[in-house]
Amino acid sequence: MKKTISLLLCVIFCFACLAPAAFAADQKTLKVATNVAFPPYEYYEDEKAVGIDVDIMQAICDKLGYKMELNDMEFGSIITAVASGKVDVGFGAITITEERAKSVHFTTSYSTGIQSIIVKEDSPIASVEDLHGAKIKIGVQQDTTGDIYATGDFGEDHIARFNKGADAVQALITGKCDAVIIDNSPAETFVAQNKGLKILPTVYAEEEYGFELSLDNDELYNEVNGALEELLKDGTVQKIIDTYIKAE
Repeated sequence: MKKTISLLLCVIFCFACLAPAAFAADQKTLKVATNVAFPPYEYYEDEKAVGIDVDIMQAICDKLGYKMELNDMEFGSIITAVASGKVDVGFGAITITEERAKSVHFTTSYSTGIQSIIVKEDSPIASVEDLHGAKIKIGVQQDTTGDIYATGDFGEDHIARFNKGADAVQALITGKCDAVIIDNSPAETFVAQNKGLKILPTVYAEEEYGFELSLDNDELYNEVNGALEELLKDGTVQKIIDTYIKAE
């Protein structure tokens, strides 16, 4: 009898030890993509991806029981990766536009952003109108709405494209361009990190951000969007945003 009880206890103990590993192995994985070079929405801290978008996506995964697998790629490749099924969800302070919505499903907007203009403190550029100068060169992150809007407003010849917003800012510092058009939150971060720069008081454009999913997977879209809406309703999203963007 003692041997039977001992054997039973051993089996129960072994199952208890193996159960977490088994559950972990069975956990669904959500492949997500972003460009981890756009603070405060996504950036590296101690070699770990953090930021508003990353934290919100992690909260969505936690709510749905997914393990998040993050893929860091060029900004211009994100929507293509989602549309082709290479990844499940794309993000990166990506503006919801009618053109992009032809390729992907956008979730409910989780954040409102504006496009701002960075110049040197001693720059003669004081407004959007001043960017129309014949010799003005405007730095942008390639494939962003800043790139799209500026190209349409000022012409291809006036645009200098960079893979990262930080590279565009560096070009401004070194005199390779005269201004940078970029989302306001990253703009504030870059100006804080680099002396001699300022943000013009003029807002260049206003926009809404959303997460992107494939047009071919309505079930996953409904899951992710539903979880996001719950996190918006219970204040989780706002708490995350407030962690990275302090109210003035």
